[in-house]
Amino acid sequence: MMEKPANPGEALPGLFASALEYLVDTGQRSVLFLDVMRQRGEQYREHLEETVPHVLNYEVELIADGRNLQRPVNYGLVRIKPPAGVEIDLTRRPFVVIDPRAGHGPGIGGFKADSEIGVAMKAGHPCYFIGFMPEPMPGQTIEDIARAEGTFLEKVIALHPDADGKPCVIGNCQAGWAVMILAALRPELFGPMIIAGAPLSYWAGVRGKYPMRYSGGLLGGSWLTALTSDLGGGKFDGAWLVQNFENMNPSNTLWSKQYNVYSKVDTEADRYLEFERWWGGHVNLNAEEIQFIVDELFVGNNLAAGRIKTSDGEVVDLRKIRSPIVVFCSKGDNITPPQQALDWILDLYRDVDEIRYYGQTIVYTVHETVGHLGIFVSGGVAKKEHAEFSSNIDLIDVLPPGLYEATFEAKSADTARADLASGNWIMRCEQRTLDDIRAMGGNSLEDERRFATAKRVSEINLDNYRKFVQPWVRAMATPQMADWMRNLHPLRVGYETFGRDTPAMKALASRAEAVRENRRPADKENPFLKAQETVSKGIVDILDKWRDTQEALSETLFLSIYGSPALQAAVGIDRNADPSPRPEMTEEHRKLLDARIAELKSKIGKGGLRECGLRALLYVGMARGMVDERGLAALRRMRREDAASRMTLSEFKTLVREQFFMLLLDQQASLAAIPKMLPKDMDQRRAVFAAIREVLSVGGEISGETAKRLDRVAQLFGVSGDADTSRSSFSPQAKAS
Repeated sequence: MMEKPANPGEALPGLFASALEYLVDTGQRSVLFLDVMRQRGEQYREHLEETVPHVLNYEVELIADGRNLQRPVNYGLVRIKPPAGVEIDLTRRPFVVIDPRAGHGPGIGGFKADSEIGVAMKAGHPCYFIGFMPEPMPGQTIEDIARAEGTFLEKVIALHPDADGKPCVIGNCQAGWAVMILAALRPELFGPMIIAGAPLSYWAGVRGKYPMRYSGGLLGGSWLTALTSDLGGGKFDGAWLVQNFENMNPSNTLWSKQYNVYSKVDTEADRYLEFERWWGGHVNLNAEEIQFIVDELFVGNNLAAGRIKTSDGEVVDLRKIRSPIVVFCSKGDNITPPQQALDWILDLYRDVDEIRYYGQTIVYTVHETVGHLGIFVSGGVAKKEHAEFSSNIDLIDVLPPGLYEATFEAKSADTARADLASGNWIMRCEQRTLDDIRAMGGNSLEDERRFATAKRVSEINLDNYRKFVQPWVRAMATPQMADWMRNLHPLRVGYETFGRDTPAMKALASRAEAVRENRRPADKENPFLKAQETVSKGIVDILDKWRDTQEALSETLFLSIYGSPALQAAVGIDRNADPSPRPEMTEEHRKLLDARIAELKSKIGKGGLRECGLRALLYVGMARGMVDERGLAALRRMRREDAASRMTLSEFKTLVREQFFMLLLDQQASLAAIPKMLPKDMDQRRAVFAAIREVLSVGGEISGETAKRLDRVAQLFGVSGDADTSRSSFSPQAKAS
């Protein structure tokens, strides 16, 4: 028998109790939320009063001050002091982390214990950090900063003469393209480079996503950047860059970020204040610096095209980089999407063979969901991707030239030889082609012409501004006016409002303390609390739909305006030409390449047991199309066990590359030469073959084409069918014949 429905009147006392409970809770939360805003304001003012504001979670020691250089800059190099319990191995290559100067202050790369710096130190690497002060030095340029960072790397190298490799340099966001520029100019300073969330191909993207790339064209180009710098008295306020990031996610900026603190004020206040300390630490740039960034990079897209020159006429050619380049990006990053992080490879090279011709090793990994900031600050990303990069940086350094994707497999009880892999993941570098990058989507030729048109319009508008408007603006803009503009920036006002030591703020602090002592949070099942969440989700949905509408309109306007044949013809865009042709190989490089090919061919029949072992290992391993971290770990373990080994990592890398290129140039001749190069001692041959098989087997069963190639190697070594080949763990690096 069905129960009778409850009398509505009977529910009223419970509803009134819930309402009272909710009113007390929301009143207390409101006071605590306002107090968090007060703490944020105080923190903001204290942070700006520091000589070098930063958010590093470590003690540091100043190594070099860029203000003392011949061309002074506001950058400096510090050594990170390892925390208690962390042991540093001075024979391991140092890590140098460079943070972006994109409106915020430095330190995000070492923001937490689980960070880029944190995981590198846990892996035993000495760590250094290149940061900056809020105010630029008068007249400093992007080139000056690059030269200064080169000087800093020279100092790091000098401090670690026994390190097994040049420094690994991590460039976050805008520091990524700066690192790439320096590596093209000073390749001898670098070990592997990790370029995290860095835009390098600025026009790239897919329709319906990533509208930030349209903003320069919709604003008429970089004239507005010049105007803002002129009004700022020759300085560009970094708060405008931060405002651009804020505008990309209005639901988070206008609602979610604050609501999350308000609704969870008992648990979220500390995390919020920690992040806001960095987010609100705005810095300035010289007019020359920001104009270079916008004209040459964001609007001009000149980096990959090789159209940037230094003051002494040297071309910045990314193909001159000789160190492995690790590109870390994410599909969830709407500031630097995968296309902008990776399409510079398509801009420079026709195929993977051309990458190899330049001796380059490029490794990329694409996260599925993490946002832009998460690439640098997410603890999960630090424990996985950055930890694996740090632990396996030597593997990346010795990879043969080519294009690879780094993949990560979680360890399990079934993982073969798990003892050879550090951490909780197995890292593999799998061979890829340019088609794998193209498959992520990109611009059509027509879209490239649209961006080329926007670039030309920007140049015309900037030229007109400089001729007809800039003199008047500069005459009008006084230092007092520049300070007034900076102080009244909306982002600064938001911090300053609650940051002053007034009677109202003192009363708020006192009231908040009383609330904490008598806190009465509402039950999670309170119906009014659930209604609050529903309202919040509705606000987020409305703001997200507004954003989506604005983005769709921006894309439509950009495509329509700059796709106009009349406009393209008016600014001189040839509709029958490729607006972004790949730079051709220089005659100088072609001669060097031809000479190197001739040299390698002449060395195919030279060498001994060491060369034969590596050549055979590479030949068999090439069938798999990937390199597993356990394979290199096995080689390193064998090397430690062999007292006769004297090869440095750099020497091993050189030998690997030589043998790899010999196989590419003439595989049959390279294999045919092995029997003549081997010693007559069969025990040595068996030992080398056993080592090859051991390295190949750590990742699982040897089968298919890999097994066929291993059988051929056995025949070349004269040990085919010999049962003793499984006994030894000789390293093919260890001995020469």
